[in-house]
Amino acid sequence: MSAPVIRMTGVHKTYASEGVRVHALRGVDLLVEPGEFVAIMGSSGSGKSTLMHILGCLDAPDEGHYWLNGEDVTRLDGDALAGIRNRAVGFVFQNFNLLARTSALDNVEMPLVYADIGKQERHERAAAMLQRLGLGDRLQHFPSQLSGGQQQRVALARALVTRPALLLADEPTGNLDSATSREILAVLDELNQGDGLTIVLITHEAEVASHAQRRLTMRDGQLEG
Repeated sequence: MSAPVIRMTGVHKTYASEGVRVHALRGVDLLVEPGEFVAIMGSSGSGKSTLMHILGCLDAPDEGHYWLNGEDVTRLDGDALAGIRNRAVGFVFQNFNLLARTSALDNVEMPLVYADIGKQERHERAAAMLQRLGLGDRLQHFPSQLSGGQQQRVALARALVTRPALLLADEPTGNLDSATSREILAVLDELNQGDGLTIVLITHEAEVASHAQRRLTMRDGQLEG
């Protein structure tokens, strides 16, 4: 039986802000099995961004434990976290975060460079992923030459090219119009239902969250639902 992709128990995270201690996470428990599509909703300040940072190995909890794909990553140092992050997690953000002066192909290849994948394999995997996402004729286009929806597809291709165990999507439709948002959500649906990709989606929109199989709410540093 496969280990959960995410197992989090009793996670706390506290920040100091202008001399005041802010309890961002208060004893969060979360279990996500392989192939699940989970949406986490919450207002600004609810703790959902802090939770995503820990899920993506961008930060570590003060208390509690977090297992990612069966590996306890709770007390790893920055270098070890970076290695796991690049290998096991794909990220998609609201603002795309593409390199402006770099082609779509080179943007998608970037995580494979950090993974020490050879040039030929990098090129083939990146081109194949862009082709799959409908951008086979846009390999050499720069972000400024692409629509918002196309830029988000490039960002998706970059997130998926390392074949991660987990895709974290942080407000992935936040900068897109309604029609383009539906297209991107359809791609996520296909990746989840067709490929069995495990997805955690952070959103404040109920319509976006409705695409997930399971919906949770972040409120005052705790998960509900």
